[in-house]
Formats: sequence, structure tokens, C-alpha cells
Amino acid sequence: MRVVYGVNPVRELLAAEGEGPAEVWVAEGGVRGGTLGELARAARSRGAKVRAAPRARLDRLAGTDRHQGVVAVVADYRYAPLGELLACAAGPAAPLLVVLDGVEDPHNLGAVIRSALALGAQGVVIPRDRAVGVTPAVAKASAGAVERCRVARVVNLAQTLGALKEAGIWSVALVQDARRPLGSLDLRGPTALVLGSEGEGLRPLVRRSCDLEARIPMSGDLESLSVSAAAAISLYEAARQRGSPAGFDQGSTRSRDSVVDKTP
Repeated sequence: MRVVYGVNPVRELLAAEGEGPAEVWVAEGGVRGGTLGELARAARSRGAKVRAAPRARLDRLAGTDRHQGVVAVVADYRYAPLGELLACAAGPAAPLLVVLDGVEDPHNLGAVIRSALALGAQGVVIPRDRAVGVTPAVAKASAGAVERCRVARVVNLAQTLGALKEAGIWSVALVQDARRPLGSLDLRGPTALVLGSEGEGLRPLVRRSCDLEARIPMSGDLESLSVSAAAAISLYEAARQRGSPAGFDQGSTRSRDSVVDKTP
């Protein structure tokens, strides 16, 4: 079992399809009205037991005091099979995925998942080892987006990138020493944006396994962006090219030769 805490994460959990929470704990005095009362009613409609408790009890359940007065107990997070994401390549819209290499900060992972959902990506791929998984802190940082965004957890990222290529999804490594700026690439076709960890960036083998490399142009003295900021910018650029921040150009096609610099 796992816990989900915070108003928006619990609201998303209650709205999501599939198995709902077994229990929802609400701070004493909050069951009768307001936002917490609304969540309590929604929880009961999903068949969950609603319990009122002192905030100190909720602190212990959540492992933090940042629960906003509501904590849900639910089944362990179900990671999506990689094949479920690969199946997106056969759909009418060009798939867009995010692949993360070794992200350890739950707030960064949660923010990336939230951006992926908001900007139309079909899912996020993370490694099983030496990286954070979907934890309560990740769910809170994503504002509940983990309940609606597919997250696949794989053993070997390099092999996964090979599987993406076989499925027709081309991978773009985001690295600051790349020659091409991201905006010079055609991102309208099946694309996986590949970003590295907070400190080390992409591992050499993962970088070599990508089809293309690109950088995010920056002004000033900054050498890099946080992985969550870089992911949001990259996802927005892909969505912009596809027609809107929340949709895709359904008829978009491209050949391998088209994914080149658009600058003279």
C-alpha cells in the first residue's frame, strides 16, 4: 500500500479511473464542509472509508506535515509496461515521450510528470536503479498528475532506447554541448526527449544510444537548467511545433532526413 497526500493529489486520485483509495484520512473538523468535506464525500462515493483524525496522526501517515489535511491510503503504484508506451507509435498522433536518466530528486520527477501530462506527452520512462520511483513526495510534487500520466520503469535505458527506435520513435538527447539548438529540430514526428540526472547529466552509454542531440539555448552565465525546467521547455517546444501546447498535428509525418537543422 502507498499513501497519497495533499488536496490536488487526492482529488486527482479520486477522479482517476481504476481502483480508488481504501481509506481517506481527513483532519478533524474538515469532514463537514469546505474542500476537505468535498473530498470526503467524493471518497465515500468511491467506496473508501473516511476517517477523521488529529493532524499529528496525519503527519505520521504522510511522513510530513505538508499534507494539507488529507491523506489517502491506496494500492501500490502501477507502473505502465513499456509496451503500452510503444503502442502509442501505432496511434493516429505522433507519440511524445520523456526518458529520464538517473533523476533522484522526487520534486524534479514530480514536476517532469506534471509537465508531460500538461503538454501532451503519452508517458515518462525512468530507470529502476539509481533513480527515484513514484513516491508520495513525487505524487505531491506532480499535483496528482502521476494518476493520469503513464510512467514506465525499465531495467536498461540503452536497450529501451533501442526498442523505441525499432518502434519508430527517435530519441533526442538534451545536452548543453550539443551543436544544434532544440528549436532547429523537427519534433513533430514520434519523439522521445532524453534528459539526464541533476548532477551527472546523461551517462555516456545512454547518450550514445540516442539518435540526435540538441541543446537549450541560454543567455547569461548559467551553465545548465534543472532537469524539470529543461523538460518543461523541451516539451513546450515539441508541443508548439505540433500545433498547440496541448495537442498534436494528427497528420504529421517526417523522414529521417527531415530531422536536421532548419537554420541555413
